[in-house]
Amino acid sequence: MPFCAYPSAVVYATPGDTSKRNAIQHLIWGDWITLLGAPQKGWVPVRARLETGWIHQEDIQENRVLEVNFVDIGEGDGCFIVTPQDHWIIIDAGEGDNMVRFLRWRFRGFKRKFTFEGAIITHPDKDHYGGFEPLFKEANVRFNTIFHNGIVERAGEDSLGPTIKVGRTRYLTDVISDYESLRSIIDDPERRDKKSYPNLLRLVSESGRAKDIRMLCSVDEALPGYEAGKELAMRVLSPVPEKGPNGERWLRWFGSMSKTKNGHSIVLHLRYRNVTILLGGDLNVPSEKYLLRYYTGLDPEPRTAVEEDGLVQVARDTFQSDVAKACHHGSGDFTELFLQAVNPLATVISSGDDESHSHPRPDALGAAGKYGRGPRPLIFSTELGRSTKETLKHPYFFRQRIKELAKQLDQAETETEKKAIRKQLDELMKQLERSIAIYGMINLRTDGNKLIFAQKLEQPRSKMEKWDIHRLEPGPDGRLRYTPS
Repeated sequence: MPFCAYPSAVVYATPGDTSKRNAIQHLIWGDWITLLGAPQKGWVPVRARLETGWIHQEDIQENRVLEVNFVDIGEGDGCFIVTPQDHWIIIDAGEGDNMVRFLRWRFRGFKRKFTFEGAIITHPDKDHYGGFEPLFKEANVRFNTIFHNGIVERAGEDSLGPTIKVGRTRYLTDVISDYESLRSIIDDPERRDKKSYPNLLRLVSESGRAKDIRMLCSVDEALPGYEAGKELAMRVLSPVPEKGPNGERWLRWFGSMSKTKNGHSIVLHLRYRNVTILLGGDLNVPSEKYLLRYYTGLDPEPRTAVEEDGLVQVARDTFQSDVAKACHHGSGDFTELFLQAVNPLATVISSGDDESHSHPRPDALGAAGKYGRGPRPLIFSTELGRSTKETLKHPYFFRQRIKELAKQLDQAETETEKKAIRKQLDELMKQLERSIAIYGMINLRTDGNKLIFAQKLEQPRSKMEKWDIHRLEPGPDGRLRYTPS
């Protein structure tokens, strides 16, 4: 199966003519290409990104790359991974239906059965798990495993479960580690009551579309199938459970319900050959300090510059990454030492413009730049990338049009009228799905030695320049560095 070669390529209407007027499509590294015939004088007839034309033979490669797609889901997180073996993993899905709309676009409406290797819910905040509901209702979608962080909300005063204080430290003691312990909540109407999260897990459980639902934590060491030593490894850094008196898993209390469930987000450290990526969930100050202490054995509040430097250098053995997904949408709830330990060349922020937190925070943006690696640390934002001159730049008018058509559909008297209105609604939904799939998404593609970030330009310069592409390539020392165009 052929793919677009590094870093991008152009499809032309006729072979041999590489002028702008002959260009019809701009592809990015790793885009799937359908061959339509044999090469002719170095040019190959192809179909790619819904266009049919000609591409130079040197712009085609046989090997699939690793895709990490940071989907624009508004306020919240949503990440879709395609491995070089063409396995699919979803990490969070936002709160609304943007993720499922993107996936419907990607998988052509789920008209046949698709099985995802895993769905990871980093923690039980609705802006991370709510978008799984419409996906779990898709009849042709299956999951090998649904992973969660062990904290399952339930009805009652202690909504995260019972706690106990040992000395000065408080712990969550009812950590849900496997499917059997989960059933004690989701099968009990009184325990789940009207809580969204346990009812979501009950939905996917009763559908039979997931083979297993269980906790993912540092005890597992790695996402199953991606253990250390493999070409693509995914180490689990958080949550870090502690042992209760009978060996059961306890999770440390971080001062409030919100900080506790956020602080124990599932955190993955991906390593593909020589490229590393940190996916940090919604970590906060107390959890970052806890993780720094756990993985270094040092005081996360150093008293001198020498101690601070020592902590950072040891912590980098665990946390340093070429790319980092910013914790908590660019919140100000972070520690500078943790950012120094991660030390990324590029930071991706998933945030929305219809929220009350003003994410990303100015200090978070400044710190990401200050503590990023290299002379030009990169910062990407799904919110900024979403800006487009299409109708969806004005979502109010888009929503109003949908409401008007829905009202017309209710009042329509004949089947012919209803059919015409449904057709208009379908076209609007296709536009929405296309906009989500194209604008706002930060595309990361890598072969494990170099990588690109690509985001759709608001206004194409031409049909051969539709993407804003940034390259990270190995320098003389073998380490990645930003290569300005």
